[in-house]
Formats: sequence, structure tokens, C-alpha cells
Amino acid sequence: MNATTILLLIAAAGLVCSTGFLALSMVAAVRFRRRGKWQSVESASLPPVTLLKPLCGLEPNLEANLESFFHQDYPQFEIIFGTRDETDPALGAVHLVQRRYPEVPLKIAYSGEPERPNAKVCSLDKMLESSTHEYLVISDSDVHVTPDYLREVVPPLLDPKIGMVTCLYRGVPTGGIWSRLEALGMSVEMTAGVLVADILEGMKFALGPTMALRREILESVGGLRPLADYCSDDYLLGQRIHASGRTVVLSSHVIDHVVLNRSFGASIAHQVRWMKSTRFSRRMGHIGTGLTFAMPFGLLGLASGIAAGNPLLGAALLGWALVSRMILSVVVGWGVVGDRRALRCCWLYPLRDLMGFGFWCASFLSRNIIWRGIHYRLEPGGKMSRMGAPDEKPASKTIAVDNLA
Repeated sequence: MNATTILLLIAAAGLVCSTGFLALSMVAAVRFRRRGKWQSVESASLPPVTLLKPLCGLEPNLEANLESFFHQDYPQFEIIFGTRDETDPALGAVHLVQRRYPEVPLKIAYSGEPERPNAKVCSLDKMLESSTHEYLVISDSDVHVTPDYLREVVPPLLDPKIGMVTCLYRGVPTGGIWSRLEALGMSVEMTAGVLVADILEGMKFALGPTMALRREILESVGGLRPLADYCSDDYLLGQRIHASGRTVVLSSHVIDHVVLNRSFGASIAHQVRWMKSTRFSRRMGHIGTGLTFAMPFGLLGLASGIAAGNPLLGAALLGWALVSRMILSVVVGWGVVGDRRALRCCWLYPLRDLMGFGFWCASFLSRNIIWRGIHYRLEPGGKMSRMGAPDEKPASKTIAVDNLA
């Protein structure tokens, strides 16, 4: 057996594996759609909720994203925003929105310079200290939701066996081809991976854009503070809640996740960092991810077929890869999270699949990441260690912001 034949066999085997992943994704998509919405709850029975929103700098669509949380169709909720200090430019957007919704209770927690590597978790821990209610919803700043968001995410938590609710999300580009490609990855690659994990072993993790839980559940697993040394804090929090014997529920509600990176360099760096974090937080699952991509094997099949003097076979293998990726984009991106771009631009997803494989390969080249301009080194289990000493910052404090007329 010569080298060309071996490469053809590798290409075919890879395409079989990636097509198996496609088949599992289709089954999981049907299962998710059939699950339906959680039984509705009367307003009088809905518990008060605290929304925790960590912020760091101005971001594309920030004001609109924040406003979507102010006009929730929910009887009682408060919003707590967290920044390092009062000079954060994101607070300008907060004040603008608050003037339009003076009836919404609002607080701002200043955390100062983080004492641990994960600045977001350090901020959340300070925000939690000033929270009023038992039911908590943690959500990122780059998320946009509909008015029924809380009404659909909170009710499952009324069941004492359920420890956390998390949500799938569709990527929303903010301009440029790189933003569109990253958004496609969110809607298709991320969603397919979550759905397949759910159907194979159940939800044993959470997704950071939405983590809803009760305070007593959070305290029972040690609170947020132990997560401040890790990169994938959302994954670990869901994992610990599942390990405690509670159920992590994947809500039928889908939210919008706004892509912040518009340039080539920023988009690539963000996606490689995410791949590195999964490599260290769930090593074996990350290794298996390499077999879910189709385009690398399709291109290998094309090159091997030409080298073997059988270009038609090579073209067939490449065509197999192209079609399977377009089907995945339509079935998952459009059929599950309702991303119309995944339908209109399904022809573009094969390129995103190839890029995803590149990010996966790059994740094995280094353990160093850059997060919010700070360099960290990833350790086994997903721990982060900062490379270089942080500067001194003011001590943390919490203040309540008066409603503005």
C-alpha cells in the first residue's frame, strides 16, 4: 500500500467520522426542537431575579444589548453591573439606558484590580455581595435578548432538582467578513457541539452568555470565588453543579451573541484562545473535536485523488465535505438557533469549518493566551497564571445608583 492510498483512506475515514457527527447533530436538532418550551408560570408565582452583568469597556452594540435587559416582561428584577472602577467607558451606556428606564432597580459594583487571574469572575463575586434576590441570572455584556427572556429562563429553577439553566445562542456579526465567519461558528459549530454533547451524556456544563441558578445552589458548590483561577469558569460552574446531583437544563430559549471582533487579527486571536481553553478544561473531548471537521479531509481527498491519477475520486471526496458542511449550517444554524445567515450563507460555512480546524490545530502549539490585553499561561485543568505582576488599584466597593428622571 503506497502513501497516496494511505492518504486517501485517511481522507475517507475522516469524512465518515465528520458525517457521523453530522448525523448525530441532525438527531439532536430534531430532539431539541421537539422538546418545546417550559410550562409557563403565572406572574404571581415568578420569583424576583437579580441580573448580574459584568462590563469592561465599550463594545459594538453595547447600549442596545444592555437596553434589551431593561425592558423584560417580568414582574420583579434588579440589574447589577460590575466594572473595575468608575472610569470604565461602558458606564456611559449604562447611564444612557437607565434614564429611559428609571423604574428598573440598578446598582453598580466596582471591583478594583482583580486579585485572581479571571477578572470577570472577580467582578461577579463583588456584584453578588450586593445582590438582593435568591434567583440569579449571569449574562455577558455582548448578549441581546427578547422581552420574554426571563420568563422562559427562570421557571425551570422552581423545580428543586434543577440546579442551572443555560441557553444556546446565535452569532450576530457587527461588520466585515471576519465577524460574519466568527458568527457562523457560534451559530453552527458551537451549537452542534453542545447538542451532540447533550444527546450523548447530558448537560454537564454551562454556556457563559446565560447561567441562571439559585443562590443556595451556587453556595453549595463553593460559590464563584474558586472559579477565579480558571479560564472556562462557565464550563466549570456547570460541571460542579451537575456533579452535585442537580440537573443542568438547556433552555429552548435562544439568545443573540454579538461578535465583538471585526478585524482578522482580533477574530483569530479570540477563537484560538477559546480553543485553547477547551483543550485544557476538557482535554479528551477537545482531542475528539478534530474528527468533527470535514473540509480538511475533503481537501486531503482531493489532493490524494489527483496524486493517484483519479481526480474524479478526489473531487467526489471534496464535494462530500462541502455538501455535509452546508447541510450542517442549515440544519443547526438555521433549524435550531434560527440564524437566517446560516441559511443564506451556508455556502460560506465550509470555509468556517476549515478555519475551525486551523484553530483546533493552533490550540496545541502554545499554552499562552491574551485576555483583555493581559498575558496568561494555561495550566492543566484550565487554571490560568498571569505572566507579569498586576499594578496596584483601588480597593473594591459597591454603590447604588440613583434613578435618573
